[in-house]
Amino acid sequence: MAFILNDRVKVTSTTAGTGVFALGSATAGFETFATGIGGSNTTYYAIAHQSAAEFEVGFGTLDADGDALTRTYIINSAGAEKTLIEM
Repeated sequence: MAFILNDRVKVTSTTAGTGVFALGSATAGFETFATGIGGSNTTYYAIAHQSAAEFEVGFGTLDADGDALTRTYIINSAGAEKTLIEM
């Protein structure tokens, strides 16, 4: 496991709540977390709701497939439901 940063990762998600974050498909022009960060690696993340003033930033660890993010350490947040992840 390594700490990886990549500014070209941006995906959608419909996950709500504070548990493991299921990662959706990449936004046009960006990579998925699996491609840009790689499975089992840790990264900095930012979650922002598309239509409300809700956000979360922190460090997270991807599962082996790179399609789910476990929140390792939350730095800051506001709001309840988050539906977009971007790096």
